[in-house]
Parts: sequence; structure tokens; C-alpha cells
Amino acid sequence: MKDSDTLSRFLFEQSGIRGNRVHLDASWRAVLETHPYPEPVAVRLGEALAATALLAATIKFEGSLILQIQSSGPIRTLVAQATHARTVRGLARWEAEVPAVESLSEQFGTGQLVLTIDQGCGQPYQGVVPLTGARLTEAIEHYFADSEQIPTRLWLAATPSYASGLLLQRLPEAGTTEEDWGRVTQLADTLTPGELLGLATEPLLYRLFHEERVRLFEPEPVSFRCGCSRTRIADLLKLLGDSDIDRLIDEQGAVEVTCEFCNRRYRFDPVDARQLFASLTHHEPPATPQ
Repeated sequence: MKDSDTLSRFLFEQSGIRGNRVHLDASWRAVLETHPYPEPVAVRLGEALAATALLAATIKFEGSLILQIQSSGPIRTLVAQATHARTVRGLARWEAEVPAVESLSEQFGTGQLVLTIDQGCGQPYQGVVPLTGARLTEAIEHYFADSEQIPTRLWLAATPSYASGLLLQRLPEAGTTEEDWGRVTQLADTLTPGELLGLATEPLLYRLFHEERVRLFEPEPVSFRCGCSRTRIADLLKLLGDSDIDRLIDEQGAVEVTCEFCNRRYRFDPVDARQLFASLTHHEPPATPQ
């Protein structure tokens, strides 16, 4: 039986290696309900969403971790976001027909992979690497090898119903030997997509690592949640300036914005639009008589 919408952490007590496992169920289907993705696009987005949830759980922060791919191929843009509160959202844009293959080069062409950590204050941390490797797992592993120098391995699988992933990472300064790392990752390489999607975390870890000492922690719930709000949309509209907003009002009678992540629509009529800039308007106090 699968673990529905959960993230589980585990630790190899004698090897200085940590791991995360995520299984997305209703949260993944909620993402798919926002757009009619063709299956090859949905599979890649599901893998990215699982990967982002796994990666966000490896760092201590309050904010969001965003995985983004911009490319020249059939899948033009892919964005997956996970927060410290274990919420996820994502979207993809594509052109023409996307081939149903594993090859990143055939689905994305040339591009770049960007990982951003945004804590809501100060400058976000961002790492950018070329999109390399045959699969998404290889592209992310390349990022960690090149930018973070932290040995990291991932196994990802997705269907239109479920998305799941497993992550292993060597703990810095934990004394992990190459032999330990090689043995554990070799065991994980025997994992099949069917097992990753179909097994609950405890039997999955036993299937792979029953000869290791593994401590499994309590699972954490994962949910789909979009961070959009009327206030945030209003703040974005303010960046356009009152003249552009006035022009849109004249042309369309109102300003309508649809969130790409959840398809929620926000409408600002002329009165709403004036209120956007009311707080920014400063009036000189009336002159006092001499």
C-alpha cells in the first residue's frame, strides 16, 4: 500500500548518508487538473515536482525552492515549487508534439536548469547549470556535483495518477566512505519505477536496504497549495504603473489576471484599480492662512 501525499526522511546510522522519499497522490492530481497536459509533459512535470519536494526537505529554511527549466525544444518551460511547509505546485509550457521518450535532449532541446531558494527577504539564492544528461535525475545530480559539491542521487517516476521519488545524499563531514556510498547507491539502483510508485516507504526501504541500519522518521504530509492571492496580484499590478492600468481599463473595462499555477481568476474593476494606487498618492496639506 502506498503512502498517500507524504514525505519521509531516513538515515543510514552507520554510514553518514541521509535519504528522503516522497509519494504524491491527490496533490499531484490537483496540479494536473489546472491544465490539460499531454502525458509526456505530465510525466516530466511529475518527476520535477517529486524532485523539488525531495530537495526542499534537505535544507533548513522558511520559504520556497523552485526548480525551473528553460529550453529550446518542445517543452519550453517547466517550473516546480516546494515550500518548507511541504506544499507543492508546478506548471509546464510546451509547443508542438512532445515525444514520449526519456531523452531530455529530444523533449527539451538545449536549455538550462535553475534552482532557486527564496526565503522572502533579501536576494534569493540561485544556481544555474546547463541542462545535461539523458534524464532529469542526471541533470539534477549534475547540478549538485557542479554547484554544491554534495554527492546526491535521485530516482524519480511519474504517471498521470502518481509521482514518486527517492533521494540519497552524503552528509557533509559525516565520515562517509566511498565504499559506503557506492554500496548504498548500488542497492538503490535496483529500484524499479513500478516499485517506486507502488510500494509504501517502509517496505520499499526494506526491499532495498534490509542489510543496512536505517532509521525511518515519522512521515510529513504533502499538499498542493498555490501561493497566489488577491493581495499578491495587486502588488504585481502596481509594478505596471497607473498609466498602464488606466489603459487596460479603457480597453477592456477591467483588469483580469489568471494564475497559471491554479487557474484562479482575479478581476479588478475601475474602482478596484483606483484603490491600487490610492495609498501611493500623496496630497499636500492645505496652506494655512497667514
